[in-house]
Amino acid sequence: MIHLQNVTKVFGTGVTGLADINLEIDKGEFVFLVGKTGSGKTTLLKLLIRETLPTTGDIMIGEWDIVGLPEKSIPLLRKKVGVIFQDLKLLMDRTIGENILLPLQVAGRAAQDATNRVSELLEEVGMSEHKEKFPIQLSGGELQRVAIARALALSPEILLADEPTGNLDEATAFDIVDLLSRINSHGTTIVMATHNMDIVKKLHHRVVGLESGKVVGDTKKHESKEERVKSKEDDNEKQEARSKNHEDEKKEPEKDDEKQKKEEKK
Repeated sequence: MIHLQNVTKVFGTGVTGLADINLEIDKGEFVFLVGKTGSGKTTLLKLLIRETLPTTGDIMIGEWDIVGLPEKSIPLLRKKVGVIFQDLKLLMDRTIGENILLPLQVAGRAAQDATNRVSELLEEVGMSEHKEKFPIQLSGGELQRVAIARALALSPEILLADEPTGNLDEATAFDIVDLLSRINSHGTTIVMATHNMDIVKKLHHRVVGLESGKVVGDTKKHESKEERVKSKEDDNEKQEARSKNHEDEKKEPEKDDEKQKKEEKK
């Protein structure tokens, strides 16, 4: 689905962002891009949405030639590729619902259809009750969920996430990755840039390592197809178990309330 061949990016300052990158990502994969700050993770993601162009090399997403893509076709590309930006880029003067609604309005979706889609997305990311709140009223993890919902607004085939857990505590970070894993299990290809190795080590997704703009490691090259399938099945089972535990924890207070009411009646 995503194919980079001999891709090099040299900035105007002379700094090399990427150096002769060759990388293929299949439809439905979940790939971690790992590496220190400045290793090329963000540059690679920007190339995939044509925010910048490579100095040399070819980039294909499906049948789309990203390097040769006409300017007028870039909006169509960005319907296919959703992005969770490192700085979120949420509009602070609009409610959560309005932030998610915006890309649907820009795409020309009918008003009622767009409103229904916003409700679906808020439900999917567990943020329905916050629809009328403004970004400043939410926690870091909640803001990330809103950013994910907005990135999914146009049902993209690919979702790019640039350090989505960077400023979150461990528990919240795992909640966000669980959400991304659940989205991936429905068929969306996910490429997530991160330096959080605790998350990477505890999950069994493909890991591509970058250093000084070069690919220095790729776990896919060392796994058989059967091993990758088994790893993904294990991850899905773990995610389902965590979701069930989360639901059980939410139900406990309800049980306590019922018990207290019965005691009061007695």
